[in-house]
Amino acid sequence: MGTYDENVPERWIHLDGLVNMRDLGGLPTRDGGTTRPGRLIRSDNLQDLTTDDVTRLVDELGVTDIVDLRTETELHLEGDGPLRRVTSLTHHHHSLMRERPAESKEQVAARALALPEQDEPVRDGAFWAEHYLGYLARRPDSVSAALRAVSEARGAAVVHCAAGKDRTGTVVAMALDVAGVPHEEIVADYVLTAERIEAIIGRLSTRDSYGPALARQVVSDQTPRPETMLTILDAVDDGWGGAAGWLRENGWGQDAVERLRMRLTRA
Repeated sequence: MGTYDENVPERWIHLDGLVNMRDLGGLPTRDGGTTRPGRLIRSDNLQDLTTDDVTRLVDELGVTDIVDLRTETELHLEGDGPLRRVTSLTHHHHSLMRERPAESKEQVAARALALPEQDEPVRDGAFWAEHYLGYLARRPDSVSAALRAVSEARGAAVVHCAAGKDRTGTVVAMALDVAGVPHEEIVADYVLTAERIEAIIGRLSTRDSYGPALARQVVSDQTPRPETMLTILDAVDDGWGGAAGWLRENGWGQDAVERLRMRLTRA
């Protein structure tokens, strides 16, 4: 698995209103380069940002684009967060799940966070890998559009969902694969969320949209496992020769793929 030494920039971004935000800069690439800081940031829900948090994101970290992977129902239940009032930002909404009519908020939360039914067996890495690959199979349009938004952002793009783990993890993994980051480093970034999983669940549990469903949740079921991300990356390699091939099969030209790669990397 990849490692994080003292020569790699701090990835965690510490803000009062969230618990799972980090910059994807400083990761090594197969050609000897690294990913650029300040280009791709992953995060949990942005609803609780303070005024100081917003100032830091926009004025200090140079965020220009917000890529929101939640469902329409989640957006409606949660309402507008403070970043919606920032006129300099461009907001992109690309849900990774198809909408279902007449769902309760508990059903929405259970689907969004892939929560197990009562008495369902503990979910392992194989379950999560199949779940993530379902995003690619059922919502290729949204995955592709989210990556295009990252590619075309003027400054830093923040990709987020509710927890910043599953939907965000899938899109970020595809981006990093295009950038040429070795699989072991993509896996290492994915499992970093395990350091914050209790805080993530604790934070979401206070929200009406997610709290009732999470009350029955076992933290270990949500903890990211290395084999989950390895399975996804191997499947994308086997099926399309990597994320770049997946994008080409979903309508991207080689120039567009190269633009995303160059956006995220430096020699």
